[in-house]
Amino acid sequence: MSGRARARARGRPPKEAVAPPAVGTTSVSSELPSYHPRSVPPRVAEEPGGHGRQKGLQAGPRNIRERKPEGLQVSLGLQDLSLSERGGRRRDFYDLGVNTRQTMVHVKDSKTGVMGRTIKLITNHFRMTSRPQWALYQYHVDYNPEVEARRLRCALLFQHEELIGKTRAFDGSILLLPIKLENKVTELISRTRNEEDVKITLTLTNELLPSSPSCVHFYSMIFRRILKMLNFHQIGRNFYNPSDPVCIPSHRLVVWPGYATSILQYEESTMLCADVSHKVLRGETVLDTMYNLYSLLGEDYFRDACAKELIGSIVLTKYNNRTYRIDDIDWDNSPKGTFRKSDGTEISYVDYYKKQYNLVITDLNQPVLVNQPKRKRGNLMQGPIILIPELCSVAGLSQKMCNDFNVMRDLAAHTRLQPEQRQREIERLMKYIHRDHSVQKELGDWGLSFDSELESLSGRVVPGEKIFQGGKVMEYHAQFADWTRETKGVPLIRPVPLENWLLIYARQNCDAAGVLLNGLSQVTPPMGIKMNRARMIEVEDRTEAYLRALQQKVTPDMNIVFCILSSSRKDKYDAIKKYLCTDCPIPSQCVLAHTLSKHQSVLAVAAKIALQMNCKMGGELWSVEIPLKQVMVVGIDCYHDTISGKQSVAGFVASLNQTMTRWFSRCVVQSLGQEIVDGIKACLQTALKTWLQWNKYLPTRIFVYRDGIGDGQLNVLVNYEVPQILHCLRSFGTDYKPGLTVIVVKKRVNSRFFEEVKGELKNPPPGTVVDSVVTRPEWYDFFVVSQTVRNGCVTPTHYNVVYDTSGLKPDHIQRLTYKLCHMYYNWSGVIRVPAPCQYAHKLAFLVGQSVHKEPSLQLSDKLYYL
Repeated sequence: MSGRARARARGRPPKEAVAPPAVGTTSVSSELPSYHPRSVPPRVAEEPGGHGRQKGLQAGPRNIRERKPEGLQVSLGLQDLSLSERGGRRRDFYDLGVNTRQTMVHVKDSKTGVMGRTIKLITNHFRMTSRPQWALYQYHVDYNPEVEARRLRCALLFQHEELIGKTRAFDGSILLLPIKLENKVTELISRTRNEEDVKITLTLTNELLPSSPSCVHFYSMIFRRILKMLNFHQIGRNFYNPSDPVCIPSHRLVVWPGYATSILQYEESTMLCADVSHKVLRGETVLDTMYNLYSLLGEDYFRDACAKELIGSIVLTKYNNRTYRIDDIDWDNSPKGTFRKSDGTEISYVDYYKKQYNLVITDLNQPVLVNQPKRKRGNLMQGPIILIPELCSVAGLSQKMCNDFNVMRDLAAHTRLQPEQRQREIERLMKYIHRDHSVQKELGDWGLSFDSELESLSGRVVPGEKIFQGGKVMEYHAQFADWTRETKGVPLIRPVPLENWLLIYARQNCDAAGVLLNGLSQVTPPMGIKMNRARMIEVEDRTEAYLRALQQKVTPDMNIVFCILSSSRKDKYDAIKKYLCTDCPIPSQCVLAHTLSKHQSVLAVAAKIALQMNCKMGGELWSVEIPLKQVMVVGIDCYHDTISGKQSVAGFVASLNQTMTRWFSRCVVQSLGQEIVDGIKACLQTALKTWLQWNKYLPTRIFVYRDGIGDGQLNVLVNYEVPQILHCLRSFGTDYKPGLTVIVVKKRVNSRFFEEVKGELKNPPPGTVVDSVVTRPEWYDFFVVSQTVRNGCVTPTHYNVVYDTSGLKPDHIQRLTYKLCHMYYNWSGVIRVPAPCQYAHKLAFLVGQSVHKEPSLQLSDKLYYL
């Protein structure tokens, strides 16, 4: 779950309390919207220096220094249906209003392709309809004298229900009505409890048509209210049904079924996109996790283990169904501590949860968890939120669970739904809506309704690609979308000899080193790789020993350094990678000894290792046919480094030759949480100079695939990054005007497509392109299903061409995009995104996770990060 989703709904009405408020629950009221008290976890004011962690834990009752934090408040909050989306709630505008298609003359009339075989598809969209000549009327509401309390503003306005009706949406200043009042300006008189008259002026400011961005936003708010009327609970961005959980007792897991939904204006109509979502919860509380760690590790290492296990994880507080990120553990505080409420009175955490939720806290000596909100409310910085471990359940899976095959298999049985199962679950949501009388009345009052059937449309399957390797041309099986068997024993395009390489291993892994060398000696000759005997170094299984061996034995003329590791300890891996990427730039390969212990698959493992090593040394494996000439392809992605000062790392990768088998790589380290690449100009300039050195000419077309752009950032990309690219191109001379195409790549989409074959639903085949019906009219966009999956439903990738001066037809860009999904050398098959995007992601991930600084440019022409 993203940080944006975790930081939702943290607001309060202005001037209500001195200190910042806390997150609370949301109840559904009969009015739309009304305001109600929110019960909230306490929040404390920030203190200089933050919360430190101390080692050790005293067994049994502790002598706790109880603090009385200042600024703890309980506040009033807005109902979810708030037109102004107050309280930091994520605004589901999805870049509405960013019309990039109108600037591209060649696709203004049509952006659909014609190439490929037509297939019939079903998608997870429902059409939304409205009564004829439907419109939404927006009024601005003024009060004289001014009334600041929103609840009072609502109460005064709702005294005139006979005029405005019961169907309305009001957030204190903006009123939306399905009917038009008789006059453009309507004046009303309301009376307060103090018998004072207040003049209310309603001024018609807008008549919203069904396809307007404001109306689409309004539809989303109405649908959120509908889901709450159906007793779904909002967690993050999605809604879940806690009354219908799926229990997996063998692993102490609970799965809540739910839905991810959005309402948008598509090519032909406004539609609801609904997809199945699941929330995985552990059957134990955070306090249970602490007990287990204490029993395993004892007092000396307990606190460090808790910090490592819990800080950064997401927890769910079941008393209000909200998620929080654990940013710290306050060992000096406990449930017996007190805080000050908004009315000035003090109350202990124990009494607060007993009074507010009727929850009894049993362990009065447990520490408390701290969540630091990342957003400001106005000019006020929000204080930390205090959580009780006993009342929190950890959401999601631990790393140990993710590595457990049995856990993942049993979980997949409930979460990875086949196409027909997914269709039934999606249609079940619409059945809930149509069968609930209160929901139907709500929709009827607004003049809205939803179709009961999923949307049908046509897609196209583009021709499959041929793989070129070692002078041979091969076709792969389209059902599996990989060519491992077809290319087995075929020489590589450019094998790099292993002439001078170093093998470092711990003493207990001597057998694994022998197995590795024996396997490589068998698989490298058919690939065309000449392998000399490695220089072998045996060391103690300590990080310092590995680093000492690297410092003493590695020379600049080495091809690659190979390290066999006993465990997946991150500190050892990070130290090796950091030294060999920055201090002594040599390609490196790290493999766990356990990976080499399975003798029945050792040759397959050795073959994959040999391919990876060849790439890292600058070799080339395979290629596909690229009809376009003098083309450079660029991939950009970002990774947020939460360890080294919470910096952002932008990975930049560009092709260097016609066959797109050689790549230039560079990364830029940016400021905290920054997604838009500041250093893109310098990266592109260096890449173009390197291209010029390789080819003796500059590319005539440049395609930039930009990954990592979220909702709401598209406008910044168009107005900030694209001008940087154009400015960079102008620096090579006024005569240099290559065609430039910038494409936003989006993997996290809720859209799903099912192929209808003889009355059954199946996953569409690789190469399926969808560029109509469920695309956006203001964008030059399309979907591509590039890969195949064995279990569950395949997820398409969404591509949005935001800038294009190449003049190419949509077919050409769609085909090039699909071709590039074949060129990722770490997997002999088709992947979800174009290869340069995946390379950029791998580079940014390595630097953000392990290196934490820009690698040496001496490695820029090698795929050293695979």
